[in-house]
Amino acid sequence: MEKKPFELTENKKYGFLQIDPTPSAEEIARFYAEEFYASDYPRLNDSKVKVQQQDKAFYDSRWQDMCETVFEHFNLKEKGIGAGVKVLDVGCGWGQALLYFKAKDFDCYGFDPALEAVEYAQHQGLNVVQANMETMQVFPGIKFEVVTLINVLEHLADPITVIQTIRDEVLSSNGLLIIDVPNEFNDFQVAGQQAHDLPQWWVVPPAHLNYFSRSSLQSLLEGEGFTVFDAQASFPLEMFLLFGDNYVQNSKLGRSCHLKRVRFETNLRKQNKADKLKAFNRAMAELDLGRQIVMYACISKV
Repeated sequence: MEKKPFELTENKKYGFLQIDPTPSAEEIARFYAEEFYASDYPRLNDSKVKVQQQDKAFYDSRWQDMCETVFEHFNLKEKGIGAGVKVLDVGCGWGQALLYFKAKDFDCYGFDPALEAVEYAQHQGLNVVQANMETMQVFPGIKFEVVTLINVLEHLADPITVIQTIRDEVLSSNGLLIIDVPNEFNDFQVAGQQAHDLPQWWVVPPAHLNYFSRSSLQSLLEGEGFTVFDAQASFPLEMFLLFGDNYVQNSKLGRSCHLKRVRFETNLRKQNKADKLKAFNRAMAELDLGRQIVMYACISKV
């Protein structure tokens, strides 16, 4: 897709930043169908299946944390067994999260606009279909106990309408919404950018159209009828920039910094400190720090 001039504007109601003008639905659909997974689009390399498989243990720990929250939310007696709970993964990509959920006995569904990714997931035995993001009603007549948007909301032209549609038409009344987004313009990121005199490398339209923080994402969810009961950040990777490691301009150094983060989390889990890691992640989220923000919410009771 040809890059066009744009501005970043603040959503007046909820405070997240948006690309203006927003690309058309046709432009967005074409980008994801033809370019996103096939290209080395800057800073989005974790969308590639080979990257996710290379760091499988790291990503599995991410899915494990989500599953444990689902088990607790639905008070499943046998922990670790999804008991047929229906999960919809919006923008499921290569289906790596769904494969983990399926192994835990969840009833898994997903959709994604990229045919290559969908066909790959289908070959893994997953119930996924190709569909654009213009509607969330891809599986008519089914309401889901769990809906996940993992690195999706930042890509959507109208995130507010998507959240409304999930609330009204897709998520069951006692269901759980899980959203994971990049935590952009956080203080560590901006300080690291300024320290190395870098451009705002994380601003990448047409791939990312929205830029959230923990505060603005929570404002959006609560303003649209959800109760947020947990928010966790991932390791604040931008700390390496503040240490002097300019991974933005050196991909090999970036890989090295990522592996240090992986070892940090892996060693804590191996030493039975997973609860302390979660507490650390919650503290980072409270400070609007951390590379990613994952938020758990349910529909507010009137």
